[in-house]
Amino acid sequence: MLDGELNLIREAQKGKKEAFGPLYDHYVAPIYRFVYVKVTDKEEAEDLTHEVFLSAWQNLKGYKHQGFPFSSWLYQIARNKVIDHYRTKKTHTSFENVDEDLLSIVGVVENDLEKVLALDKVKEAIAQLNQEQQDVIIMKFIEDLSNEEIANTMSKTEGAVRLLQHRAINNLKEILWKND
Repeated sequence: MLDGELNLIREAQKGKKEAFGPLYDHYVAPIYRFVYVKVTDKEEAEDLTHEVFLSAWQNLKGYKHQGFPFSSWLYQIARNKVIDHYRTKKTHTSFENVDEDLLSIVGVVENDLEKVLALDKVKEAIAQLNQEQQDVIIMKFIEDLSNEEIANTMSKTEGAVRLLQHRAINNLKEILWKND
């Protein structure tokens, strides 16, 4: 959470563009990363990220702080933009072109071929999950969001998120076992 975030939000809700700037600066990288992992095309990710923040600015007056970081609201907008993107494109998420550095998975070293190959297997396995399971895995293990933040973003209970995460991990295990 950004220091003074609530004050910045209140000022931005009054129409002060200069108050929205720090919010944008603080959240643009993680939102872009989330979108990029979902669409895997840099230009599309940039366009969608722009749409997320444009939508956030246009709908900011309707934002109400409910004890969650502002990022939960932004992730919810981003998730909806990605869903809309795929509805209009009628294509599936591909993880083939995702940069290993972007995923920020601990222990992956470029020169360590064995770990890079393992990461490729995990990316392929994630791509085989349904949309909700992909979202939970990305938000939890790549974006490092709490179950509470994920629940708020996905409009689910924390229990439902834990169950979805559990099923996603089990499905990943099954997919990885099957591919070995």
